Amino acid sequence: MRCGLRIAIVRWGLWLGGVWGGIFAWGTNGMFGAESAGASGEQLVPLEIKLPRPLFQGTPKHIKPAPTLEKYTDKPRPPLMVPPGLKNLALHKKVTSSDPEPIVGELSMVTDGDKEGSDGSFVELGPGKQWVQIDLEQQADIYAIQLWHYHAEGRVYQDVIIQVSDDPEFKTGVITVFNNDFDNSSKMGVGKHLEYIEDYRGKLIDTRDEKGRPVRGRYVRLYSNGNTSNDLNHYVEVEVYGKPAS
Repeated sequence: MRCGLRIAIVRWGLWLGGVWGGIFAWGTNGMFGAESAGASGEQLVPLEIKLPRPLFQGTPKHIKPAPTLEKYTDKPRPPLMVPPGLKNLALHKKVTSSDPEPIVGELSMVTDGDKEGSDGSFVELGPGKQWVQIDLEQQADIYAIQLWHYHAEGRVYQDVIIQVSDDPEFKTGVITVFNNDFDNSSKMGVGKHLEYIEDYRGKLIDTRDEKGRPVRGRYVRLYSNGNTSNDLNHYVEVEVYGKPAS
């Protein structure tokens, strides 16, 4: 029922959804400081991300527009401008989870470099709020996070919250870099970002602050709370772009 409520709660807001989508799409991809980083005189280059092949085409029809949902477009997203030399620090790093025994797959799939999204290339966690955590093995300056929950069909994953910390228990020094839990259903605070429809492009999150500074930490934790197709949680791949902290 909660999935249906999220999708139908603002059907009357089609036009408003488009307006909010435009505003918050800019906020998600630009508010964390790409422009201010460039203004500081630092050289910037496009972040190169290899995308998997599309597994479906066209706009998903079963998901209705809403002010809390980013307006879907199949147009290429603008490049994220970052300092040169950033690496995917998450590749082949250890992954732990709130669900230590996934229903499908292994936790290592989250960082194995396979982002194709077909059967055998994703991990499925249990229902309700769950998280996966990546240990980068050292403190790092993180500029962007790219993730794919599942892209064999268009669906919306709920309460996507991403945090960074030097504490593996995430009790101290926690920095939230993304939160689209608009109704605080996961009890971690109301988020200001938009929900979004999954596809082969995944979600690219600029983790810099308003002054263009990267977030610093060793551990990255990603939450979700079911999706519009079922109450389970999935991850195809997570990439963390940055460099070791100096």
